[in-house]
Amino acid sequence: MLLRRPLRAVRPLVAAGSVLAAAGTVQAWVNRAGLRRPPAAPPTVTVPVSVLVPARDEAHRIAPTVRALTGQRGLADVEILVLDDGSTDGTADVVRTAAAGDPRLRVLTGTPPPPGVVGKPHACAALAAAARGEILVFVDADVVLVPDAVAAAVALLRDRDRPLDLLCPWPRQVASGPLGRLVQPLLAWSWLTTLPLSVAERSGRASMAVANGQFLLVETAALARAGGWAAVSGAVLDDIGLARAVRAAGGRTGIADGSQVASCRMYASGAELRAGYRKSLWAAFGSPAGAVAVGAGLVLVYVLPALAALTGSRAGLLGYAAAVAGRVPAARWVTGPSGGGGAVDALAHPVSVLALLGLLASSWAGRLRGTLSWKGRAL
Repeated sequence: MLLRRPLRAVRPLVAAGSVLAAAGTVQAWVNRAGLRRPPAAPPTVTVPVSVLVPARDEAHRIAPTVRALTGQRGLADVEILVLDDGSTDGTADVVRTAAAGDPRLRVLTGTPPPPGVVGKPHACAALAAAARGEILVFVDADVVLVPDAVAAAVALLRDRDRPLDLLCPWPRQVASGPLGRLVQPLLAWSWLTTLPLSVAERSGRASMAVANGQFLLVETAALARAGGWAAVSGAVLDDIGLARAVRAAGGRTGIADGSQVASCRMYASGAELRAGYRKSLWAAFGSPAGAVAVGAGLVLVYVLPALAALTGSRAGLLGYAAAVAGRVPAARWVTGPSGGGGAVDALAHPVSVLALLGLLASSWAGRLRGTLSWKGRAL
């Protein structure tokens, strides 16, 4: 009997988890329908724009990023600054070769971050200090933009009816390997499922801020009011920290669907993905207790119903179906190296959640032991 149906004591938990999964699915589809989307034919940007790229040991992948930036259209006054943040692999030489002498691009030399300061916000602060643009566009060295991406993003940032101070057009993630296909879709799925975006964009609450530093635009004046990157100098999740600082200073932040204008291949292998998530996932939920609470909630909503479905539980089957349906909207932001979508991977959503929880536990173990590092720098 135990194999045919869940224990009587577990049934209320299965029902509760299934109801919450269904609620999250409704939220995900509502958010996807109402998300800001870049215009197909953006107007020319006439104000000065600075495109800023922090780069540390990115020689193996930065060339497409640079070529895409020098090929941007619709920008009347643009500069491109790439900061070589202590690279040892010839990143600066690759950048100069890819730029092919474009006079709009300059390579800056970074300095080591002081104690207690994380490398990326330190590099971004140096870039912002050197920039002259009225709008700052931060682009990671693994992001490739289509020719109108920056102009389209600026149009959203300065939308006449809904202007923002900080905007993140969420790039399409190129997921490599089984672990990438399991975990990378959860980046977009997390905010699609849990946050009412229309409310969050109007709210000034820091807890409702969503951001992605892969492709981030901010008004220079708003960045200054927020205290600049110095305000998040010690933050591992510096993008979310910056969005919260902008909100605290009275600014408005938001996200947009950047899947058609930007792509990002964060990790080329499962080993890279594990290292990348391990360095920062501990900071996502504030404390070990917060991580345990979130983990328990994820198991309740997305793992327990699926397990119950295997024993014949109808409530569990409905909960599992709702979880799969809630993952489908996130497939828009994920593709494989060959271009295929990830909608079928939604069937493995409970396994995705368990993989994420494993990475979370590993991240906290590294944090508590003081062994976390990234690109040769201790965190």
